Amino acid sequence: MPFGFFDPTILLLLPAMAFAMWAQHKVKSTYERFSTVPAANGLTGREMAASIMSRNGVSDVRIEPVGGVLSDHYDPRVKIVRLSADNYGGRSISAIAVAAHEVGHVLQHHQHWFPLTLRSQIAPVAGFGSTLAMPMVFIGFLFGLRSPFGTILMDAGIILFAAAVLFHLVTLPVEFDASKRALAQLTSTGSLMPQEVAGAKKVLDAAALTYVAAAAVAALQLVRLLLIRNSRR
Repeated sequence: MPFGFFDPTILLLLPAMAFAMWAQHKVKSTYERFSTVPAANGLTGREMAASIMSRNGVSDVRIEPVGGVLSDHYDPRVKIVRLSADNYGGRSISAIAVAAHEVGHVLQHHQHWFPLTLRSQIAPVAGFGSTLAMPMVFIGFLFGLRSPFGTILMDAGIILFAAAVLFHLVTLPVEFDASKRALAQLTSTGSLMPQEVAGAKKVLDAAALTYVAAAAVAALQLVRLLLIRNSRR
């Protein structure tokens, strides 16, 4: 029975899920390692973010602390960079790397970079799809694909989930580019010493793995849903 323990299509997800677990461990361990290494410039994450924005002519974006760990993000709708407490006031390599990465998104927005715009446009549909797709597919399966209602529900669920997969795929170049911009800013201005830039790169590279893993899990889940649908025709 699909969606059950003996569903063979679940085997498709196992490698990606294992990769996702490893990626989470990697980013956590790397972040914690460089959280104990202070940057020679003595700047906090907030100060570094403000400095990069000032150098690039960005004056309409606020920087605020936010609760949680690694909850850092840039909200283009209200033009606010939100940094978790450890990164907002922290003076470590990790704090500066994460802050610079979020400002990388600010620079994308400031320059009207198309992939970021596309991701912002897809986000509402992707969020809606992530919430409703699987229940719709499951209910459609219960009704059966020989029933028009069941077919419509399952197909609609798969389409919604495909939107979520597209969001994950578009996220990859957006996140990679933000890290690239961050490292360029930290390197070209001498904000960090060469060995510190290497540490910042390790933090950002580890974080990037989580986005790759999320995209892989989502893509394979979509393949799994298509296989289940076709097997029930």
